[in-house]
Amino acid sequence: METVRRVLVYVYKDGAAPTRAQFVQSLVGHFGDLGADEVEVRWSLKRNQVILSGGREGLGTLLKRPAFCPIKHLSATEAAAIPLDVQQRGVDVGVAILLQTSNQRVLLTRRTKELRIFPNIWVPPGGHVEPQETLLDAGLRELQEETGLELGPEEASPKILGLWESVYPPMLSRGLPQRHHLVIFMLLQSSRSHLQLQASLAPCPAEVSACLWADRRLSRAIASAVDGESLPVRLDDLPNSVSVSLVSPGGGLSDSALPVSMFVSRVPVTGPDLERVSTGTKFALKQWLKSLVTSDPSSC
Repeated sequence: METVRRVLVYVYKDGAAPTRAQFVQSLVGHFGDLGADEVEVRWSLKRNQVILSGGREGLGTLLKRPAFCPIKHLSATEAAAIPLDVQQRGVDVGVAILLQTSNQRVLLTRRTKELRIFPNIWVPPGGHVEPQETLLDAGLRELQEETGLELGPEEASPKILGLWESVYPPMLSRGLPQRHHLVIFMLLQSSRSHLQLQASLAPCPAEVSACLWADRRLSRAIASAVDGESLPVRLDDLPNSVSVSLVSPGGGLSDSALPVSMFVSRVPVTGPDLERVSTGTKFALKQWLKSLVTSDPSSC
């Protein structure tokens, strides 16, 4: 029997048996209307497969992609030019943890410049789901590996915020797709404040170069800077800079500050990428803010 090495996406539609999603196949496009960038789906993780199927409106989980998703705009000629080993990868599954503190902040981390995928980009802690893992186990493992934070059983009550179709590079102008992921954004609520959690923070310097506890105001500003759009950013009288923790090569932390303008920057259409918050993270922050309103209308 072949050993399962990766958890992959399978799609199920119109009563047919689930089939493995192809690398050049858009998940949103498979279930949504022509040209739509979001759709509701049902999903499950079984036997090392995340199986997606169509969901009734209002009853499924939101699956979204950016308007500039490379897979959406990939021509037949460009698809044929993708190396065979990449085409045969399928669609990988990742989990990203939005860790909410008792004072309603969430942890964001900056990926190191040395990482092959999305270097120097701000994201929540997360990574691949390994074979035989539950989604929660994978999320807690990635959180511990990347940040050193361990949550107790009382803090492990997950809520799924949404599903994101992620492709790297994020635009065709930067080259043909190399990786295609379904990212599952999971919310975990801690009973500790960000200052209490900061005391236990021990990021992995090979993966994380900085950390930030984003409050609701900053999160709203980040979420309003939608990539691919030109609508005004909601700054809410934010200061010019925000406090971050820089991670040294040895893993030590030091206080610093970064301009708010960087966190609300948008992905450049041409030229090299820049330090910014990932498009998927903006989606997740928007979903998180909606969850706060649902649970407590006065919170936002």
